[in-house]
Amino acid sequence: SDAICNFVICNDSSLRSQPIIFNPDFFVEKLRHEKPEVFTELVVSNITRLIDLPGTELAQLMGEEDPKLPGANSTASGFFRSLMSLKRKEKGVVFGSPLTEEGIAQVSQLIEYLHKNLRAEGLFRVPGNSIRQQILKDALNSGTDIDLDSGEFHSNDVATLLKMFLGELPEPLLTHKHFHAHLKIADLTLFDEKGNKTSTPDKERQIEALQLLFLILPAPNRSLLKLLLDLLYQTAKKQDKNKMSAHNLALMFAPHILWPRNVTANDLQENITKLNNGVTFMIKHSQKLFKAPVYIRECARLHYLGSRAHTSKDDLDLLTSSGSKELQPLKSQKRSRLDSCHQEETQQRTEEALKELFRHVHSMPDSAKKKKLIRQFIKHPTALTPGSDAPASPAPRRTRSRSFSGLIKRKVLGTPVILERKSRDTTPEPVRVSKENVQLLQKCGSPAHMSQAKLKSLEGQKEESCRRMRARLLSKDSSSL
Repeated sequence: SDAICNFVICNDSSLRSQPIIFNPDFFVEKLRHEKPEVFTELVVSNITRLIDLPGTELAQLMGEEDPKLPGANSTASGFFRSLMSLKRKEKGVVFGSPLTEEGIAQVSQLIEYLHKNLRAEGLFRVPGNSIRQQILKDALNSGTDIDLDSGEFHSNDVATLLKMFLGELPEPLLTHKHFHAHLKIADLTLFDEKGNKTSTPDKERQIEALQLLFLILPAPNRSLLKLLLDLLYQTAKKQDKNKMSAHNLALMFAPHILWPRNVTANDLQENITKLNNGVTFMIKHSQKLFKAPVYIRECARLHYLGSRAHTSKDDLDLLTSSGSKELQPLKSQKRSRLDSCHQEETQQRTEEALKELFRHVHSMPDSAKKKKLIRQFIKHPTALTPGSDAPASPAPRRTRSRSFSGLIKRKVLGTPVILERKSRDTTPEPVRVSKENVQLLQKCGSPAHMSQAKLKSLEGQKEESCRRMRARLLSKDSSSL
């Protein structure tokens, strides 16, 4: 998920078998080149989360103030300091000049050659021949092609020349601005259960801080630093042959890549151990230091995809830790809100449909169908009328009467009178009409009590005809008796 995949149709069969290069830091590099201010602010905010940088040191890291380095205010002008400054005045195309891509291309020849000759004992410690070194230096400054595999130069000549190139840069490879940050990274240690600081280095935080710090190095410095640390890492892996451990290599290169320019060991005093240990740590973990932290990748990716970007690792930690706990309640709350809204909408539509049906029934001409529909509304007023909350309980059924005339019918005729049952079934039950129905019926011009009166009049007529029929039957029965 850290990159955008592009599918390209390639008709060249020779290119199809080539491996696909995947760069997980694609968006990081894109943000660095296109929006350097946003990128720097993002990285520095995470650096200050790991190490404590006061206002002055933070301003120096951001380049807002000139770095205040050890020995800068010292009035002592020793022979060593003056000699070093005189050497750097003799600038060439490669040696003594600010770091450029052209200079890196020339020096990379030395690094590539040393990768093939890592077994030489005392590599980077034993000095080479000064005459051969000068010939090689002039060739690199002039830009001429050099055949290092010809056997004319020794591996110690090339190793010493590489250190000379780094030592003659106007500022160390890790820059003056980052000097105080490296001292603070060396002080990162673990805490015990009580929260007290211990003497055990916190390797994870140191690696993370160095990853961030290397991200804001100038591009040429970062490129050459990666080549150099990889060379020293491979050299330390063969220390059984060359007798050069990571710590021995750090002693050789710390003054060239980390110490401020024109300083002596007396100027650094107690910081020498920190600086040497810091370079040792870089060599041992060089394979991890040039990968951007995961949260920086995510921030850069989200920046270009238009999603919400997180400004620090803490945001991502909080999101991942609380996401599993809070995501379900949020989803359930959202689902309940959607369900309630859906229910309200459905209920509103149902009420509108019932109101329309209610108006339509009462606008129909008088007929048996209309009377049947009205009886259904009367029997179930709360279920079929708008604004009902729950279906009404069915009306209690009328108990069967045991009158004297009914007994005579069953004794004389032997079968119940079907006509009487029909008349009972057509008798309307007590009317329970809701307020909204009454208002609607009043608006439509046909109140509910008028239909009820008509039904009662019909019932009276039927009962009168039943009485007459009973009287005739009784009179016939008595005459026969």
